[in-house]
Amino acid sequence: MTHPSPDPDQQVFHQHRNLLFAVAYRILGTAADAEDAVQEAWIKWSAADRSQVADPKAYLTRIVSNLALEQLRSTRHKRETYVGPWLPEPILTSGDTADAVTDAESVSMAMLVVLETLSPLERAVFVLKDVFGFSHAEIAEMVERSEAAVRQAAHRAREHVRARRPRFTADASRQRKVTERFFAAATGGDVNALMGLLSPDVTLWTDGGGKVRQALRPVVGASTVAAWFAAIGTVTYQGVEPADMKAELVEINGGPGMVFSGLGRVIATVTFAFDADGRITAIHNVANPDKLQAIGEGTTYDVGLR
Repeated sequence: MTHPSPDPDQQVFHQHRNLLFAVAYRILGTAADAEDAVQEAWIKWSAADRSQVADPKAYLTRIVSNLALEQLRSTRHKRETYVGPWLPEPILTSGDTADAVTDAESVSMAMLVVLETLSPLERAVFVLKDVFGFSHAEIAEMVERSEAAVRQAAHRAREHVRARRPRFTADASRQRKVTERFFAAATGGDVNALMGLLSPDVTLWTDGGGKVRQALRPVVGASTVAAWFAAIGTVTYQGVEPADMKAELVEINGGPGMVFSGLGRVIATVTFAFDADGRITAIHNVANPDKLQAIGEGTTYDVGLR
C-alpha cells in the first residue's frame, strides 16, 4: 500500500513552525495570541503564490511578524486598562531552551516584562534584530518601514532594554539551586529561609487580571515578600485548602519556576529574576486563569532561535 507523499509546502511550513511561534510569542507575550498568529500565517502561506518565494524562512517570518504587530496594536488599550499588573502568559519550555543562554534570557518573564514597555514597532524590531539576528534591510521589508526607520527603532529599543534589564545574573545552575531552596522554604512556611534568598529590595508582581484576588500593586521588600510566600501553605488560596494544594518545580520561560495547583486545575505560576550573587531580585506570579491554560494542558514549547 502506497502512502501519498507529504505536501512539500506543508513540510516547509512545519520546518519553520517553532521559529514562527518563538517570534510571535516574544512580540505578543501571550501563547494563545502567538498560536493564532501562526495559524493565520499558515492560511496566508497556503493561499500565496509560493513559486515567487525565494526565502521561505524570511517570507514566513514577515507574515507572522506583521500579524503579531497588528495584534499587539489592537490589544494595547486592553493591557493599559487591565486590573493590576499585566504580566506575560507563562509557558512551559523544554530543557533545550535553558541550555542556550540567549534563548532563555530573551524569553524570560523578566525580559518580556521589559519588552512590554516598548512601542509595538520597537518591540517587533528588537525581537527580529537583537534576538533572531535578521538584518535591518530584512526587517524593513518584514514590517513595511524604511531601513532608516528600522535602524532608529532598533536603537531606541536597545537603549531602553539595556537600561531596564538586569545587568548581571547568576548562571543557570545557581538559579536552579536557589529556586529549589525557595520552593522548600515557601512550601514549608520558613520565613527566615525565604529572607535569606531575597534581595533586600526584591519586588513581587502578581497578575490576577481581576479574576482572582491578587495584590494590585507591586509588593516590595524582602520581609513583606517572604511573609507573603510563607503564608501560602497556611491559607485557603483561590478556594483551594492548603491540604489540597500541590506545588512543583518546572521550567517556565527558559528558567526554573513553580506551578501551584489544586482541585484539578493550575492556580498560579511563579518565576524569578536573579542578581549575579544568586539573590532573587524580582518575582512574577501569574494567577489569572485565562493565562494558565497552556500550563494546565501541559503544553511544552520549543522557543529556540532556529
